[in-house]
Amino acid sequence: MNQHQQHQMSMSSHDQMLHGGQMMHMGNLKQKFWNSLFLAVPILFMAPAMGLHLPFQFQFAGSDILVVLLATILFIYGGSPFLKGAVAELKARQPEMMTLISLGIVTAYGYSLYAFIHNNVLHQHPFVMDFFWELATLILIMLLGHWLEMNSMMQAQQAVNHLASLLPAKAHVLQNGRTHDVSLQQVAVGAKVVVRAGEAVPLDGQVISGHSEVNEALVTGESQAVQKNVNDAVVGGSLNGSKTLTIKVTQAAGSGFVANVNHLVQQSQQNKSQLQTWAQRVAGWLFYAALVIGFLALLVWSIISDVATGIQRLVTVLVIACPHALGLAIPLVNARSTALGSRHGILIQRRQVIEESAQIDYVVFDKTGTLTQGQFQVIACRSLSKEYDQSQILQIIGSLESQSNHPIAQSVRRYLKKQQQSFKPAQNVQTLAGGGLAGQVATENYQLLSPRLAAQKHLQVPTLHQSETTSFLVHDQQIIGYLIVGDQLRSTAKKMITAIKDQKLTPVMLTGDNSAIAAHIAKQLGIQHFKAELQPQVKQQIIADLQKKGHQVMMVGDGVNDAPSLAQANIGVAFGAGTDVALDAADVILVNSKPLAIIQFLKLARRTRQKTLENLWWGAGYNIIALPLAAGVLAFAGIVLSPALGALLMSLSTVIVALNAASLRL
Repeated sequence: MNQHQQHQMSMSSHDQMLHGGQMMHMGNLKQKFWNSLFLAVPILFMAPAMGLHLPFQFQFAGSDILVVLLATILFIYGGSPFLKGAVAELKARQPEMMTLISLGIVTAYGYSLYAFIHNNVLHQHPFVMDFFWELATLILIMLLGHWLEMNSMMQAQQAVNHLASLLPAKAHVLQNGRTHDVSLQQVAVGAKVVVRAGEAVPLDGQVISGHSEVNEALVTGESQAVQKNVNDAVVGGSLNGSKTLTIKVTQAAGSGFVANVNHLVQQSQQNKSQLQTWAQRVAGWLFYAALVIGFLALLVWSIISDVATGIQRLVTVLVIACPHALGLAIPLVNARSTALGSRHGILIQRRQVIEESAQIDYVVFDKTGTLTQGQFQVIACRSLSKEYDQSQILQIIGSLESQSNHPIAQSVRRYLKKQQQSFKPAQNVQTLAGGGLAGQVATENYQLLSPRLAAQKHLQVPTLHQSETTSFLVHDQQIIGYLIVGDQLRSTAKKMITAIKDQKLTPVMLTGDNSAIAAHIAKQLGIQHFKAELQPQVKQQIIADLQKKGHQVMMVGDGVNDAPSLAQANIGVAFGAGTDVALDAADVILVNSKPLAIIQFLKLARRTRQKTLENLWWGAGYNIIALPLAAGVLAFAGIVLSPALGALLMSLSTVIVALNAASLRL
């Protein structure tokens, strides 16, 4: 867990309403809306709308009483989530969103009940306009808005839930020499599971028998199948190749890679950003402002006019301050942003990165697995002897490497398979200190040596001017051929670096690889600032030094050695193909491990921040003008904002923020 995640803010009552209890369940929220709509429709047909009798409305003997009964049930049933939230806020002595919403619905209901008694029970004059129609629409709009918000969140969840479909329903558990099909939820850690050819790996585990190529593209984004041998880790959801594997389960059904990805989506919705906190603060300020302005208006208008006018001014202020729009302004943008990000493989663990991304000026990259594919490939195999052709050199090297699980050995085996070449069995293969192998192939002794070891043995090493890893094949103290393997650049890495520069950001590469390889990769990508042969703590210190100089740093990595740097950076970005340690330390996960997703994240963050600020103004800014007007400060000029018009403005602002959030595009 990184430094940012260690200090997460507790969820406000607004978040509790959305994420806890009954409102947590999409079906319950949907049902509450439809039940409330059933109660509200008769009110909309029988109660005056904003003081007017619309053409479709009607009244009959006793309709006023029926409206009061339905409105009371609606107030208690449909308004209960907001009222409970307000109680929680007031107990915490921190009135925010739910308190302000409750102030609006309590005012509308209370004033309407007073109007009913005044008009129908006491039969006093003048006639007082009720707000049952406004109360019904107010509760419906709030419930509908939160239902739409939760629906967006569900869509964001569904955007990555397809990962879960990669897992088979059952696993072939091996017991006493026989296999039994068992539900994944019942498979314990440590169980032995058989994965047959062509099947999906059911759970994260470790190979204990067999070898096969496994396609992890749908889970990690790596397009090339990976050779899996004994002791190699396999990821649940990856697709087994042509041979059977037996694995030992290391992660239960609820804690593997797929489960972790889904957890990240839920966590990203629960974490509050600074702008979300601002919305809560603004709601608190509006609550106090509405009370102060409203009661001042009550006092002043009661003195200069009458109490009835003062009460009307108070009601108008309290109704117009109800934060439908403010309550939805940021959650709707966040939900839309999360859904867009999830569809593009961008999972944001910490919402604060949306704001922080605007200040980033340095982007630091790990090399292996981030800018490169993290997988060795044979670049060249050449003969330096007239007695051996290139095919023979490759076969001998393949024979020596056939018993090794080293990445170079794996790359040779893949290359041989691609070239449709076989190799002869090697005997007495030994690993040489300093980098090399020695063994017998067809009764002949051969050595495969690193340049350093070849030089130490005083062999005449040819100058190849290669930055990649080179191995020399030696026979009878003569170099007869060589093999060059190297880590290949990710296909879109150069395009991504160019885009980074276009945004006036400085790319930096920090790697533990040797200087020659680092320089070669940096030159290919156009990265001017790089450092090589670094230990993890040195990478972290370099980032800390940049921060001390006033720079804001984003770190992109995927390995265990990147975790300290990811935690140190202002924003840590990890590739989904990376290790669990790197994923835990990161603020943003790029599920597909595609470099260009970094650019998409920056664009998404920038546009999300813009829409959020716009919605804050649409949701709350109009109150700067509306509250004084509602209080009647311009009544002397004939400008009076009625309670009905105040309710209409409030509703319109809600529609505006919803449409503005929906317009967010990537």
